[in-house]
Amino acid sequence: MNATDGLAVRDLAVNYGPVRALRGVSLEVPRGDVVAVLGGNGAGKSTLLRAISATLRFQRGGISAGEITFGGARLSGTAAAAVVAKGVVQVPEGRRVFARMTVEENLRAGALGVRDRRGTAKARDRVLALFPVLAERAGQRAGLLSGGEQQMLAIGRALMARPKALLLDEPTLGLAPMMATRIAETIREINAQGTSVLLVEQNAALALALASRAYVLEVGEVVLSGPAAELAASDEVRRRYLGITADEVTGRPAVTRPSLSRWSA
Repeated sequence: MNATDGLAVRDLAVNYGPVRALRGVSLEVPRGDVVAVLGGNGAGKSTLLRAISATLRFQRGGISAGEITFGGARLSGTAAAAVVAKGVVQVPEGRRVFARMTVEENLRAGALGVRDRRGTAKARDRVLALFPVLAERAGQRAGLLSGGEQQMLAIGRALMARPKALLLDEPTLGLAPMMATRIAETIREINAQGTSVLLVEQNAALALALASRAYVLEVGEVVLSGPAAELAASDEVRRRYLGITADEVTGRPAVTRPSLSRWSA
């Protein structure tokens, strides 16, 4: 990836007080790509997204080392509003829609920092084309939506800011398989329309199917990285994150698959 292109994280370290949450994390999201971050609970996945979106301070965290850039512009050390203005927008885990506000009001909230009315109208049209159910529920309070509909609204609200890069934190968490599939299809469509995506997702099979490249975090460090197809074929990833091995799938002795080297800077 060219240094002036896409999202880049270099040697990132994050602390919550005396607790080190990330150490030496580096990754890249080339423009127009989907990149996945895998890992168990407590691996540091959400912390990584908060560091990029400059929202760490709300959890009393902070960057202690490293740099984050987007399109060559520095993001680390800037305010959250400035990160959004540069085109990087996060959809947090748990949806966090404004429950007492209507669907339409939630969408308007996503565009509060946008002064281009024509652009905002186009963004709204895009959101409603992606999620027609939101048009049907426009006057309904967001708290009355189903879990899947709330996730659609959370993503739609983020798209109202017309992001160039979208950070998604566990977008299918707690959703029924059919709804998770619909969200995955929408992520693919958002990316096809030109928006880069950094996807944190515990459903490793879904994440690897969407992504071109993936990183695996363990205890705040990147331990594996590579093309998503290679990680999906790795016995280590299949065993630890997909919950399957070759002999379980085929009923035959396991076939030797590519062995991924440990990540190094």
